[in-house]
Amino acid sequence: MEFKAVLKEKASYIEKLLKEYMPKEEGYQKTIMEAMNYSLSAGGKRLRPILTLEACKSVGGDYKDAIPFAMAIEMIHTYSLIHDDLPALDNDDLRRGRKTNHIVFGEDMAILAGDALLNYAFEVMLLGSMNKENPNKYLNAMYEIASAAGINGMIGGQVVDVQSENKKISKEKLDYIHNNKTAAIMIGCMRAGAIIGNANDNELENITKYSKNIGLAFQIVDDILDIVGDESKLGKKVGSDIDNNKSTYPSLIGLEESKEEANRLIKEAKEALTQISNDTEFLSSLADYIVDREY
Repeated sequence: MEFKAVLKEKASYIEKLLKEYMPKEEGYQKTIMEAMNYSLSAGGKRLRPILTLEACKSVGGDYKDAIPFAMAIEMIHTYSLIHDDLPALDNDDLRRGRKTNHIVFGEDMAILAGDALLNYAFEVMLLGSMNKENPNKYLNAMYEIASAAGINGMIGGQVVDVQSENKKISKEKLDYIHNNKTAAIMIGCMRAGAIIGNANDNELENITKYSKNIGLAFQIVDDILDIVGDESKLGKKVGSDIDNNKSTYPSLIGLEESKEEANRLIKEAKEALTQISNDTEFLSSLADYIVDREY
């Protein structure tokens, strides 16, 4: 089966699971559930939950054990998108081909919907960790996701990103932003999946190398697509980085050099997979897909 068809099939599986995990829209507070579900059900590639399950499988684990964590990582990712789109940050009105959360529900509910998704993610992980034979394994996996989303991960990257607007920054600082705002979540979800799958030290090290490289490459390609991408295919506005006067890989090192850097990172990511003895064919193809997204 062609890779894109396999990816679509896996994304459909995640969609089905998310519907099972979504909170019911009821009670006095049902508006917040509607806002949560609106953004969580908006589609997307579902790469992060897929990566969580694939990391678990790649080290010989049972991917079903990692499902609550895969659901949680998508909730955390979605909360970050809701908040990113707010007028105080990127001020976007389109996400995944739909009106952004604050356009539909108002800024107040959008802020609360993001908060609710973050909290609900931890409820889901905790419930998925109870009554397990090895609770420390699940606590360690939860720590990986929490730290990846926190001040030394995604939030830290977002802070520096916001503070760097309208400023010319170094490549070192840009790498910090990309490695934390984007790559950290991919690293955290894959390390969590691998830990749940009982990865040994070598496997965990190479899963980390793979996820860090594809995470940074993913953001570099996003930088490129913000300049030359097709808005109808991306499901969001292009040119927002220029509008917000943000430093990006193309603005710092040029478009062609950015493509070369993304390709180098993907090559190294695939080399890391060769150190893992189980089937990593899907992860290898996914690395190619990340860098080959349409320019």
